[in-house]
Amino acid sequence: MAGEADARMTGLIVRRRKSKVWLQFVRSGQLVLGAVMLSACLAWTATAQTPPNLAGTWQGTLPVDGSQRVIVTISKLSGAPAEKPAWKAVFYNLEAHAESGGRVVTSILFDGQSLRFAVPSINGSYASKLAADGASLAGTWTEDKVAVPLTLQRVPADAAWEIPGADQAMPKDAAPEFEVATIKPAAPDSQGYGFHSNGRRIWFTNQTAMSMITYFYGVSRKQVVGGPDWLNTDRYDSDGVPDIPGTPSVKQMLGMYQKLMADRFQLTFHREKRELSAYTIVVAKTGSKLVPSPGDPNGLPDETGSGDRTGMMIRFTNASMEDLAGILQTLMPDEDPVVDQTGLAGRFDFTLKWSRDSASPDPNAAPDLFTAIQQQLGLKLERVKAPIDVMVIDHIERPSPN
Repeated sequence: MAGEADARMTGLIVRRRKSKVWLQFVRSGQLVLGAVMLSACLAWTATAQTPPNLAGTWQGTLPVDGSQRVIVTISKLSGAPAEKPAWKAVFYNLEAHAESGGRVVTSILFDGQSLRFAVPSINGSYASKLAADGASLAGTWTEDKVAVPLTLQRVPADAAWEIPGADQAMPKDAAPEFEVATIKPAAPDSQGYGFHSNGRRIWFTNQTAMSMITYFYGVSRKQVVGGPDWLNTDRYDSDGVPDIPGTPSVKQMLGMYQKLMADRFQLTFHREKRELSAYTIVVAKTGSKLVPSPGDPNGLPDETGSGDRTGMMIRFTNASMEDLAGILQTLMPDEDPVVDQTGLAGRFDFTLKWSRDSASPDPNAAPDLFTAIQQQLGLKLERVKAPIDVMVIDHIERPSPN
């Protein structure tokens, strides 16, 4: 009995020991499991707090004018903390925009899911969401208040579309002509207009012969004397490249266009001096609001515009004050010449918006042209009277067929 009791006692002790051992094991397991779960939770939290890496090349196609290939290169700004990185980017439109150096992106906001940024030099913006796999951005591109869908795919360097390199400048003493140039009537429903360049390619859209003459020769409409009525009504598109390698300077480009006018429009003229009213551009008392262009200071200017019966907008890229004066000459209601007297050197990117109806009851309407120049650019137009050169047209014809 004693042995049996001892055995029972021993068994009890063993069972107790086993229970104690199991209890210790369970408690230890709970601690280990808890530690593992805590570590996973902390890791997930750290991952959730660190935004995905946007750095890389993103590209997609805009459904505009058939299609336009777009590239956005994004990289991290140095010095920003890892848990809250800051970004910088450059926007390229391989079909539509002028300089191969791309356009600076600003106002980049990224919260880990949504990405927004602006491209002020073209009045553009992008609002999108990052896919769960981080491989694409789906959203809306808006330019000049026109919104279209745009999906950007992240691509490796060897799969990215080629961004054209900057062409070498044409020799300064070169006198280029158009190697190939087309001139054709503009579509009747064409809305956009402007003079453009992209490397060696030079083109204009929706221009009258009068607007060509004023731009190519740097004169206002009041400085053009004579010529048929169709100078102000017929509109044309043109596209071409020079016969000499390299990117032409502004002077060389205008020389090319002047030769084109003589060849295809058979333009001949002589100059006279006449006393005319004119405007001078000066810096307003509040100071200039112009920001220097990040583009090539020796590159060609570019301006594009849009408008309707009430309002107008012109976006200038890489433009000098002389370029601004030339464009303003075409906008003056009385068509007086415009002369730059700002003393501002260099080139600038800016947008000018104004209303044709200064008495518009709409509180959100843009101001009239003179007010817009002062408010938006920090410049001012002052009226003077002086002897001015004029172009007297001796002969001009509609352009010959291509």
